[in-house]
Amino acid sequence: MATWDDVRRLALALPETTEGSSAQAGGPVWRVRDAMFAWERTLRRTDVQALEVLGAPVPADPILAARVPDLTVKEALVAAAPDVYFTIPHFDGYKAVLVKLPSIPESELSELLIEAWLCRAPKKTAKQWLAERPGAGPASAD
Repeated sequence: MATWDDVRRLALALPETTEGSSAQAGGPVWRVRDAMFAWERTLRRTDVQALEVLGAPVPADPILAARVPDLTVKEALVAAAPDVYFTIPHFDGYKAVLVKLPSIPESELSELLIEAWLCRAPKKTAKQWLAERPGAGPASAD
């Protein structure tokens, strides 16, 4: 069961990451330089209504949003583990996935945050970080 403390610890372990807050995002955000890669995402009234219209469950748990490399990855995560990952109409066409935080194992959370960070980190920073950690990150992160 992952917590915000786990997100904070894992995200801040990545180079050049800072934590801040955003009224627009709904809570804490994690950025690499100025690029947001993970954030707390409070469901708005319109999000809840959209989920209800779709017949989808409305999570009561804390929700983490994280960047993904592309929409195919997003769709694959949601399809493979709908008890952990989901999306809302507001995120249609947006390369980010929503996570029911207490449902994600810490090891999977770590992988998700690394992937999100790699999506937004400067290429030189990401390449150096990956070079120092053989086997870390996606095979296509060159």
